[in-house]
Amino acid sequence: MEKTLLLIKPDAVQRNLIGKILSIIENEGFEIIDLEMENISREKAEAFYSVHKDRHFFSGLVDYIVSGKTVIVLLQRDDAIKYLRQIVGRTNPINAVNGTIRNMFGQTLRRNSVHASDSKKSADYEIQIFFKENT
Repeated sequence: MEKTLLLIKPDAVQRNLIGKILSIIENEGFEIIDLEMENISREKAEAFYSVHKDRHFFSGLVDYIVSGKTVIVLLQRDDAIKYLRQIVGRTNPINAVNGTIRNMFGQTLRRNSVHASDSKKSADYEIQIFFKENT
């Protein structure tokens, strides 16, 4: 079994999409190991997005993720990272395949409703930020 991280971002939380998104995830065979809702601190946000720290959009990412509550979900299943990325869809909702979470619920490139770890290395790092005891 492989672990991965899903964030239900502030835009989706504000639009009451938590249940719909979690239902899709569970129906695809994921087990929810842990789940928290929090206002992510700027410090955590900067650590989370540190891979982008030298890019022009870094401050906008941080400002957005700290703008409201986020649901942080630790998931598990076989081939979890790859499979979750398929279900979530491409980063920009306009380019996401029909039926993916970002296609159905995403509004813009930044307000795309969810984040999913993109590799084993990223998942390990991101999970440690939010769920230290589960790493």
